[in-house]
Amino acid sequence: MRTIKLPEPPSGSLGMPEIFEGGIYSVVRRAVIIGNGFSGAENQSIGLVRALGFSHKQSSLYRVTRPRGGINEWLRWLPVSLHKKVFYVIKRLFGDAQFPMTIGGKKLVPFPAQNGGIAGLSSVLEADAKQIATMAHETFEKEGPLLVVASGRDTISVASTIKRLAPQNVFVVQIQHPRSHLNRFDLVVAPHHDYYPLTPAGQQQIPKFLRRWITPREPPDRHVVLTVGALHTVNSAALRIAATAWHYELAPLPKPLLVVNIGGPTSHCRYGVDLAKQLADSLQNVLASCGSVRISFSRRTPQKVSDIIVKEFSNHPKIYIWDGEDPNPHMGHLAWADAFVITADSVSMLSEACCTGKPVYVIGAERCTWKFSAFHKTLRERGLVRTFTGMEDISDSWSYPPLNDTGDAAARVQEALAERGWTLRR
Repeated sequence: MRTIKLPEPPSGSLGMPEIFEGGIYSVVRRAVIIGNGFSGAENQSIGLVRALGFSHKQSSLYRVTRPRGGINEWLRWLPVSLHKKVFYVIKRLFGDAQFPMTIGGKKLVPFPAQNGGIAGLSSVLEADAKQIATMAHETFEKEGPLLVVASGRDTISVASTIKRLAPQNVFVVQIQHPRSHLNRFDLVVAPHHDYYPLTPAGQQQIPKFLRRWITPREPPDRHVVLTVGALHTVNSAALRIAATAWHYELAPLPKPLLVVNIGGPTSHCRYGVDLAKQLADSLQNVLASCGSVRISFSRRTPQKVSDIIVKEFSNHPKIYIWDGEDPNPHMGHLAWADAFVITADSVSMLSEACCTGKPVYVIGAERCTWKFSAFHKTLRERGLVRTFTGMEDISDSWSYPPLNDTGDAAARVQEALAERGWTLRR
């Protein structure tokens, strides 16, 4: 009998049939995102999934939700599962009573059966680790492996449980450092400044009794992908789309266009009206070198800060202040701006701006402490940002290799998948 020979794997751009790639069992075709309801965390997961080539049809969003408002502001440091149980007991004991259901006039927000009740996304389901792990196991033969990407403290237990229950069927990436036990995940994506508590400077600044509660507890190992800043959804393709979408409004503006993004104070980047006044004075000094200026506030911007900026610039002919109503011009600003001024509190806004390769000026970095001061030091040393002093000539352009944390992290995920014998099929 003559031997039957299989055809040689084809070459060229058409790709390799699954029979030569190890079959459907080695091709990752779908992704699950575990979110916590906060855009800063969820955008990191979405950005990584998109950088890996998954479309919205190939990925699903599940959320870990907490009760919000009232006494829940005191309970949010509990593990989310314990928080829900405590909330349930309080509801049973007090019902709709005013105490302790309100604190400082803030009414307690009911915990919905599906997080879509709060988020306005009825299709977003509550994250159930057992359910997701069962789905990954039962559909493995038909759909192949499942990529799970999670971000934020509340998602750690869900993502690690999925990994424990279906280790042969999933590849789990945890974004933001889970403090310890990194072997619960296939990969952890964390910025360099998360390791600041382990440095000599960090150990001088951070009290010893606090160190075990601040990420991380041990140096990075093979599970860790280190980045400079935060992951996000901004890339060259997204910027091209935004440039087209905002062409009519932003292209005619006089150049150079300076975009000012104002965030809000945090526990490690404290400021108030003092920084608002400093920003207003510095902007007045550079207006002569600007063709136009567009200013945006974030949800975290205190009213007293925005009031100062609005009062100072609302009637200036060169300046437009976004009123917070849709459509949000953020992506259009990233595409069309010639330079940025950004408050130091937001790692996300700075990471997005630095991926454009355009001049980025930072104000308020001297008010940041701990790992945030380390983050700003890294940005300055790499030539990604400069301090905004008010002495700049905005028409003087300078550049740097764009920050590409999301793309670099995606490449590391692909390498780790390949080590496991898995590939991506887009």
